[in-house]
Amino acid sequence: MRHLRCVAASLTMTILTATVFLRPTVDSKAAGDEPAKLEPGFRSLFNGKDLTGWHKNPEKIGHGTGGIWLVEDGAITGEQDPPGGGNGGILLTNETFGNFEVIFETNPDWGPCSGFFMRSNEKGSCYQMMIDYHDAGNVGEIYREGLDGKGNRTFVIDGVFEDVDGKKVLKDIKASKLKPKSDDEKIGEPQINLADWSKIWQHGKWNKIRCKVVGNPPTITTWINGTKITEYTSDKKFEDKIGDKGHIAFQVHGGTGAWPKGAKVRFRNVQVKELPYKVWRDSRS
Repeated sequence: MRHLRCVAASLTMTILTATVFLRPTVDSKAAGDEPAKLEPGFRSLFNGKDLTGWHKNPEKIGHGTGGIWLVEDGAITGEQDPPGGGNGGILLTNETFGNFEVIFETNPDWGPCSGFFMRSNEKGSCYQMMIDYHDAGNVGEIYREGLDGKGNRTFVIDGVFEDVDGKKVLKDIKASKLKPKSDDEKIGEPQINLADWSKIWQHGKWNKIRCKVVGNPPTITTWINGTKITEYTSDKKFEDKIGDKGHIAFQVHGGTGAWPKGAKVRFRNVQVKELPYKVWRDSRS
């Protein structure tokens, strides 16, 4: 279902690409103040120079053969290969993690359907924090990628555009409650004040993401720029697909309608803190 939403939303973006400014309104190299320092107990997963410690999906998956992943201006960048051609994929850590907290910063162009993968296998089955940065998208809630397609999505984001010299320019992003598609579909209540979205997420700037994963089935908590977005506990373990540990990964969504040509996602200052078994044990009591 998320794939269809990403494609449907991005088809609209494709129509608008001639007039919509997809790049961040603030230059990505200058935005977001100074790069973050390591927080106590955390270690870096990205050296800011190359992709040592990371690899693309080793075989073709549903999203494609891997996409294009580079290091530009001290950040990991991702896009389809060739740009806008539909061939995506994931960039995974060589290491695997069980209980952990992770911090990273992201500054995507408007339009891509991306995500942050937790406990992923090499084929991209995982718990995903969505970074669906487009109309009818979502950033911060959880989707069970390659598992059963369920999650806890409660809200959508949409761009607010203005005409500037005959061109539509993205000026702001709003959030609204997700509407059910049928009378029997139940949707939970957002865990944030949706009216504050433009204060929580800063378009065109580096946004600090924090995710905590504990237990199996896991409880996953996400924050954006210090604001708690969601706390989600899975009702299943999916032992046939993923285990107690898995890779951390970033996604370039596959499909010709899921990624505007020339658009990129960006990630930097990726750091992790592995949590002891006691935290896992206590979460299950």
